[in-house]
Amino acid sequence: MRCAMTGQPLRDTSDGIYDDGEWISWDWINGQLAEQELRQEFPNANLRVVEIFQDLVALAAAYKQETGRYLQIWGELGELYAEIKYGIVRHRPGTRGSDGRMGNDWVEVKTISPEKLSEVAHVKRAGNFNKVLVVKISEEFEFQALMFDRKLLGKGKGKRAKVVWGRHSGSTASGTGAASATG
Repeated sequence: MRCAMTGQPLRDTSDGIYDDGEWISWDWINGQLAEQELRQEFPNANLRVVEIFQDLVALAAAYKQETGRYLQIWGELGELYAEIKYGIVRHRPGTRGSDGRMGNDWVEVKTISPEKLSEVAHVKRAGNFNKVLVVKISEEFEFQALMFDRKLLGKGKGKRAKVVWGRHSGSTASGTGAASATG
């Protein structure tokens, strides 16, 4: 007995279902359902990149569980989340001005990690971007994000604007949560 979809042997009849003259394994069916769920959550993403992202998050959580310390990969996780959730096409590493593009918009991604004592991100005022995406990662490695127009940063003083999670009322939000941009 073999699965018609994968060619893998089935140990017994409980490992699959028999339909229309063929055996189909539960592993293959469950894989299809998992792929559909991923496609619903990340409709435009490369599913292999989504799986890698999920593996990285799981490894970071396991490392924290084992050692009590966080891996310092917050910025990369935030940018990967932006890529798979919002369809942002990231620039090559080291490109100045913004982190990537989403359609005709240049996007700057900032990540708030669970290690931060306050829910604040600092965004440079200089640079070639017209959208800001703030990604917040909880202690449970859950991700939330908020996207807003750069103009909401205001003019202000200094080279950086402060974005405070949860205080922004006039944003063009995408995703879950809220943030505030102040000078």
